[in-house]
Amino acid sequence: MKRQALIFATFLLLGAHGADPVRVTPVDPLTIADDDFARHRDPAVWAGLTVTGIDFAEERAAWRLYRIADPARPTGPLWVVPHDDENAGFDAALVALRRYGGTLMLVDSDGRRRNRAVAFGPTIDPNRTFHDGLPRYAAQMLAAVNAGAWPIIALHTNSPGYDGARATCGDRGGDAAGEGVISIRFCNATLTPVASRARAWPFDDDDSVAFATYTATRTPEDAFCRNEMVGDDWNVVQERVVNSDGSLSNYAVLHGLDYLNFEVRETGTKPVALARARDRLLWMIDRALALCGSKRPPRPVRVQFR
Repeated sequence: MKRQALIFATFLLLGAHGADPVRVTPVDPLTIADDDFARHRDPAVWAGLTVTGIDFAEERAAWRLYRIADPARPTGPLWVVPHDDENAGFDAALVALRRYGGTLMLVDSDGRRRNRAVAFGPTIDPNRTFHDGLPRYAAQMLAAVNAGAWPIIALHTNSPGYDGARATCGDRGGDAAGEGVISIRFCNATLTPVASRARAWPFDDDDSVAFATYTATRTPEDAFCRNEMVGDDWNVVQERVVNSDGSLSNYAVLHGLDYLNFEVRETGTKPVALARARDRLLWMIDRALALCGSKRPPRPVRVQFR
């Protein structure tokens, strides 16, 4: 709570419209008082990486981001972990950054899912803040894209998803179990699943899924890496985008950016359970890059932040 109070006080000083400059500060990852960084106090983990803290205000919120980069391999993927309570996402992204290079972007919200450093109104979901009307947030989170990072890979862990065995697909009533829609058993007008047939690990769990996102003027087969993942017998959720909901997946596809999103079930912070969720994500990362890592466009797509 102390850090959130400090950010909120800074927000009041800066003003709600974020007119003051973005503050970018090099930091020592071994000294960051954050649970994700605290799990990785071995200096060898950080060798060759740079870490910067990024602070700014925009509209009604103050933000603290961390950028972890491999300067020797800047054109590796842009890894994104927007929710601070999804620990396996952080751990998998850090391993993946060391394997493949690129840049890792994190949102620091004191270990919570939502940003509470707001001047008024409800707390904010960092993964519903990718809007052209909020250019500062998107520009900081996606700056590495304009420096050559490719593709964007978002990592998430979630509460148990929809139990399609106990209700019809898309029916949110009745005896449906679970807390969300991140499941290969859920479908509606936006999300259509293609389930793994063999259900081999890591897709033996209905909540281990990859998202393949496409615009409403295209077909699911046009989504980046969708055909390769379906052909490889993954759990693939096809996401049809008409109007943006503020998520990174919607923002990316509407701006022509190659994007992948891997999701697994949240299993807690005990080391063994955390490692299991991390390893599911890492399998998907390794396999997807083996399948689609050669599909980099000849000319990089640049984002115009406005």
